[in-house]
Amino acid sequence: MEITIKQLQDYLLEHYKERGIDQSLFMKLVEEIGEVADVLNQKAGRKAAQSTDLHQKLGEELADVIHYAIAIAALNDIDISQAIVNKDKLASLKYKHKFNLEEFVNLLNENK
Repeated sequence: MEITIKQLQDYLLEHYKERGIDQSLFMKLVEEIGEVADVLNQKAGRKAAQSTDLHQKLGEELADVIHYAIAIAALNDIDISQAIVNKDKLASLKYKHKFNLEEFVNLLNENK
């Protein structure tokens, strides 16, 4: 199943709107980032592997990071899709990328 960022943001707003607190969600986000770092250290051999399927574990931890980041955006009425596009435009100029995200998506759509 594929979902859009907008669908996820709407779902998380519905889930957290009555009880979501930015600060607690932020603390969970930081915790999950630490778990991503832990899995990456295991994959690189800098730490003993705690899981036999580090690829799956990394996916799960990255999903958690995305979950909490988008939940924070939803509770603060931030259109995270637009924020990503706008931020990427600035980064593309700064780092002299061949094209930005919006241009890339347009190219993909033209080639369909």
